[in-house]
Amino acid sequence: MRTLREVKVGETVTVTKLRGEGAVKRRIMDMGITKGTPVYLRKIAPLGDPVEITVRGYELSLRKADADLIDVE
Repeated sequence: MRTLREVKVGETVTVTKLRGEGAVKRRIMDMGITKGTPVYLRKIAPLGDPVEITVRGYELSLRKADADLIDVE
């Protein structure tokens, strides 16, 4: 199992599980990242944080700490 943080630029993956609890998990789900959702990694910032993804037709920036809570395949 790998996380969204480990995905390479240009790769499309599918969300398999959201880790974390409470407000953090709810915030990630409110952004449209739910189980079964395809996610495309567009780019990574020069210093590695944040990462920019495309999910449900819009661009979204995530911190590495949040990307580490999203399991993908």
